[in-house]
Amino acid sequence: MNPFDLRRGRAHAHHDPGRDFAVIRRQPLRQREARRVPRSIPDERFNDLFRRLRSNRDRALVAFYVSSGARASELLGLTGDRINVGDQLIGVYRKGGQLQWLPAAPDAFVWLRLYQLEAGVAGADQPVWLTLRGEPRPLGYEAMRAVLKRCNSSLGANWTLHDLRHTFAIRALEGGMGLHEVQELLGHKWLETTTVYSTPHMDDVIEHYRTKITTRSPVAEDSSPAGQRYNPDELSVLWGNQ
Repeated sequence: MNPFDLRRGRAHAHHDPGRDFAVIRRQPLRQREARRVPRSIPDERFNDLFRRLRSNRDRALVAFYVSSGARASELLGLTGDRINVGDQLIGVYRKGGQLQWLPAAPDAFVWLRLYQLEAGVAGADQPVWLTLRGEPRPLGYEAMRAVLKRCNSSLGANWTLHDLRHTFAIRALEGGMGLHEVQELLGHKWLETTTVYSTPHMDDVIEHYRTKITTRSPVAEDSSPAGQRYNPDELSVLWGNQ
């Protein structure tokens, strides 16, 4: 429990001297929450999820989500002029309106091409992702959530679009990317926001301990250089001939 008052500043700093002082109750104590690693989708479960997708559009979107780390709204707002197939980059507008080019996996562009063969290639200012039923309209956030909800129903899961972003971050760190590099790809302003993905799982810590620590051979008694051995006479003086 946090014993400190959550208010900032003096309680009556702006009190009107012509009025009586109001009784102000202290802020309630707030329990500190444990820091948890964001939920990611294991590889086996992700493969099951991907197999449940019904269209090339949905497969392309999920492949971009899990390989670029873009936010749901950032990727859904993609237009035709912000796709660089040659360099395998997509341009998304980050929070604050800045354009940033993100790398994505080659298979994401393969699924995108298959989708374009069905729906056509979007123009410079036209949305890439369109609805598949009725008159084509830009695909919205709720419509994409419905895609995952349908897959979750068949899997008995509750994965979200943000879980795909978490999955990208953890895969990138486990693959050897630096923390600052992942921060740049995720578009985090503060490094502390990204470090939550680097919190190790206890099972991995135990396995790493068993691999690196307990497998080492014990040091032999006579492995030290002769010049570094203790003199028996000096030891007898040190310990008082005990």
